[in-house]
This record gives sequence, structure tokens and C-alpha cells, in this order.
Amino acid sequence: MLDKCEGIVIRTTSYSETNKIVTLYTREWGKVGVMARGAKKPNSRLAAVTQLFTYGNFLVQRGSGLGTLQQGDMISSMRSIKEDIFLTAYASYIIDLTDKSIEDKKPNPFLFELLYQTLNLINEGYDPEIITNIYEMKMLNALGLYPVLDQCSVCGSTDGHFAFSIRENGLLCHRCLDKDPYHYKVSQSTIKLLRLFYFFDLSRLGNISVKQETKDELKKIISAYYEEYSGLNLKTKRFLNQMAKFNDLM
Repeated sequence: MLDKCEGIVIRTTSYSETNKIVTLYTREWGKVGVMARGAKKPNSRLAAVTQLFTYGNFLVQRGSGLGTLQQGDMISSMRSIKEDIFLTAYASYIIDLTDKSIEDKKPNPFLFELLYQTLNLINEGYDPEIITNIYEMKMLNALGLYPVLDQCSVCGSTDGHFAFSIRENGLLCHRCLDKDPYHYKVSQSTIKLLRLFYFFDLSRLGNISVKQETKDELKKIISAYYEEYSGLNLKTKRFLNQMAKFNDLM
């Protein structure tokens, strides 16, 4: 049965000298694997559309097992990402996080749209560090994680100065700081951005400018939270951190 889908290439694996197994994250079917026969040949009509990060429409022969990719029409190659090693590192982490967080064949049109918007914003020149932080916050629910970011996680208060507690799974107001002696003291603008990144609609993002000090605080909290609760240990994240250190030295 031939079916059309809208998808993004999130993984490719060589299969024999000329073929590839391509993992697509699709709007209609969720995450699916397809065989792309001959895609490794330079003159193959499938060569370009089976590159990592490519967004397009795909025609797939579906069966009970691995489908076969018959045709692909590229909508965006995400060219800017592919031409910049730093952007490639951010985008690789984003698709790796997606791949490891979702099960096969479980459609989630909201998550598909989020992934596309995220890659597209990085491709268009938005700050990749901030866009990645937004994506990490929005992926928490897909991992079954629900931090308390709209009130104090202990007393429920919505007013006062807040810190962040890994132990208490969210915000701590100044009255409850003693509940976690290891809480993160961060600026109120960092707290505000954590809340914003988690709740707001990415399609409404305008120009966003964040001070380096705030970026460092965001990164520290989000990384610590993922480390504690996600169960993920991604090579792409470690590589991204190494790239960031290298960039700082430059």
C-alpha cells in the first residue's frame, strides 16, 4: 500500500553498499523506519531527500515491517544547519533527544510541529542555544516529566522571589528555601524564562535576546534536571557541551 506522509529525517543507517535505512519522524504516523534503496548512490533520486534534518513529503510503500521509500519531495534541506558545525551540533542533539524520547509509530502532530519549528528557527538564524533550551523544556512532558513552574512546588504560593529545586521538582518560593538546601539561586529573569519556555507557543516567538549570565543559569538548571530525571545519556549532548567549551575558548 502506497501512502504519503510529511516528515523529517532524524536518523540514517547504512545498509549494504547502496541502501540506507532512514528513520522519519512523520506528522501522520509518528516515528517510522523505511528502506531507501539505492540512496547512497550519488545520482540516486533519493540521495538528497534522505539526508539528516531534511523536511519533506515522502511516498512510502507500507507493510507490517520496514516500509520502502519510493519517492521524496524536499520542502527544506535545512541548508544553513548543514553548513555550520555549531548549528549541526545543536540540531543533532535536538533530533537525538526526540528519537530517544518517543516510541515508534505513535503519532503526535503537536510534537512534529514543535520539531519542525525548532529546526526551522535554528536554520533561519535564531539563537541556537536559546531555541534548544526551549525545545528541552517542551520535551519534558514527552518524557513524562512535569516540573512545577507556575507556583511554589511546596506551598503553592505564586508570589515572592523564587529559586529552583531539583529535589522538589520545580520552583521554591523564598519562604520554602529551607526545604532544599541544594536549591539553585538564580536570577528572577532565569525563573521567568524557564516558565515561559515551558508554557508558551513557539510559533509566537519574536526576536529574543538573552544575557550570557542568564543563558548560563538556564543551561545549568535544565542540564541538572535532565540528568536527575530523564534517564538519558546522549552522546550528542556531550559533544554539544564540548563544542560550547571550545567556542568559549575562541
